[in-house]
Amino acid sequence: MDLNQYLEIFIEESLEHLQELNKSLLNLEENPSDIKTFNEIFRVAHTLKGMAGTMGFTGMTNLTHQMENVLDAIRNGKVTVDSDMIDTLFECLDYLSNSINTISGTGQESSSSTDTIIASLNGMLTRKAEIEVNDTVIREDAKENKIKFNQYDDNIIKKAIQQNLNVYKITVKLAKDCMLKSARAFIVFQTVERYAEIFKSEPKVEDIEDEKFENEFTIAIITKEPEAIIKKDLESISEILEVIFEKVEVSVEDSGADIIQGTIEEKEAFASTVEEKENGGDTQGKKTRMGKTVRVDIDRLDNLMNLVSELIIIKTRLEGVGNDSRNQDMTEAVENLERITTSLHDAVMKVRMVPVERVFNRFPRMVRDLSKNLSKDIILHMSGEETELDRTVIDEIGDPLIHLIRNCIDHGIEEKEERIKNNKPVNGTVNLRAYQDGNSVVIEVEDDGAGIDVEKIRRKAVERGMFSSSEANDLDEGSVIELLFKPGFSTADKVTDISGRGVGLDVVKTKIESLNGLVEVENSKGKGSRFIIRLPLTLAIIQALLVNIGEEKYAIPLNVIRDITVIEASTIRNVHGQDVVLNRDNVLPIVRLTKTLDVQNALSDNSNELTAVVVKKGEKNAAFIVDSLMGQQEIVIKTLGKFLSGIKNIAGATILGDGQVALIIDSNSII
Repeated sequence: MDLNQYLEIFIEESLEHLQELNKSLLNLEENPSDIKTFNEIFRVAHTLKGMAGTMGFTGMTNLTHQMENVLDAIRNGKVTVDSDMIDTLFECLDYLSNSINTISGTGQESSSSTDTIIASLNGMLTRKAEIEVNDTVIREDAKENKIKFNQYDDNIIKKAIQQNLNVYKITVKLAKDCMLKSARAFIVFQTVERYAEIFKSEPKVEDIEDEKFENEFTIAIITKEPEAIIKKDLESISEILEVIFEKVEVSVEDSGADIIQGTIEEKEAFASTVEEKENGGDTQGKKTRMGKTVRVDIDRLDNLMNLVSELIIIKTRLEGVGNDSRNQDMTEAVENLERITTSLHDAVMKVRMVPVERVFNRFPRMVRDLSKNLSKDIILHMSGEETELDRTVIDEIGDPLIHLIRNCIDHGIEEKEERIKNNKPVNGTVNLRAYQDGNSVVIEVEDDGAGIDVEKIRRKAVERGMFSSSEANDLDEGSVIELLFKPGFSTADKVTDISGRGVGLDVVKTKIESLNGLVEVENSKGKGSRFIIRLPLTLAIIQALLVNIGEEKYAIPLNVIRDITVIEASTIRNVHGQDVVLNRDNVLPIVRLTKTLDVQNALSDNSNELTAVVVKKGEKNAAFIVDSLMGQQEIVIKTLGKFLSGIKNIAGATILGDGQVALIIDSNSII
């Protein structure tokens, strides 16, 4: 059988299971006696083993099988959960994660050996348990699956016995190394249903389907067949260790009104209804849940977004035609089209939106490992994980956030002794927040460390020959902190595995600005620092201001525009080679786009009254001089392609309604 057709599904589901395993291991490290977390780890390991075994990936199958053995030993009190145990389980997680990445790229399992990790797991099995792991809760969880009948079940049983039918409880025990337990349970159900009606199960049917049970389950049946026939068929199924029948006896004397009158068909219908109620409406509920989500290839979403983009371009063109013809019917049709395209655009955007939780989930493990490497106690607080961003943005922000968090832990948070000396808690804290602010999403990385040492940055800048001592002293704090984002600039005194090469913050700035975002820094000496990232909700369709410069049309994204004003040429002054003007009691730098973009025959070159678009970049503002304004318009961002990539001061292009191309100004790079 060709399994390649299932490879994509295997990879996607495995990544979800590994993410769940990562979260559960972190929880188990904090609460070793949490049986719910422990059972979740066991379930994920078993599911991964079954999936990998089905696909023929023996390395993953052997490793997860050995993980199950260790987890079973923990459950039975033979092995104690400790730091070494958690470290080894994380090594297993890393191997599984690398294997999935290799399979995703090559279709083949990683060739690296699991012998070392399996040897570590085997070593743990030989340990003598020092303490029992939450013995009381474990015993409660490991108890036999006993079915408890309610009054509806009692009535069904009484009616069945009245009609000379047999009622049995059947406990099926599977082999410990049984793979695909749910499939084996399905065969059991199918076999039993040839002879009987199943009216109750423990665990619930849904849990059995999802393999949320150990190695046994119990069902209650009504049948006219003898026990021996059913038992013989069940015992013939492979990987079943034991089948235990227990006849249910209920006294029907004095049952009175408790007995449900009617035919056996009525009994079966009632049993079906009761089963659905008892199992939380398993069948219907499961179908409903399955219908709520569907996996869609991102390329298909990109194609859908492109089609919506083209539709918006056509709509813009029709608006121009409608204005020219002044036809009432045409105008109404265009307005209706505009409403539909806007709704369609919003719908497509919502489909493309992904919670930042997808990125945030990788950081607790990273913080844990860094804490151990640096011998610092770090607490990570995350909030706003439900905040949504466009999928294309989500895929790009992981690396910048990794650099920022590593920076906070290595550079920002002090050593334990120093924190105690400064009357701070021994545990350092890193806060990772996300929230929506207008048409932007803000992500903050904050620490309660020593803050950024501005004087140290000044000294490093002088040592590197970037400034003279007097020039460095003249720089304000914001300008000094900006030096951290220069390529190769580092304040670390020695190079380590974590930092010291000056390749962190420059990567952050470059990546965020390529997403049309901003990075801001707030610093408080001795109290900590905060890095603030502002990102657009989407990179596909935006509102922009169209302007004329010479004979060319340009677009400036609306979210970076502070206001529009008129400047008298006579009020412009030149300070240190930079044209500036006093605006609202603040000095505003002048940017002549004719020179910056090399545009010829611009009207503003010789005009006394200049139209200025005041653009913001964080705390900085600048006045872009343009010839005239065309108005606000919804535009579709098109990349310039690989042959024109890297053009300075241009973020992309858009197609206007009349078919002309307008370049989109990259205000961040200009300012």
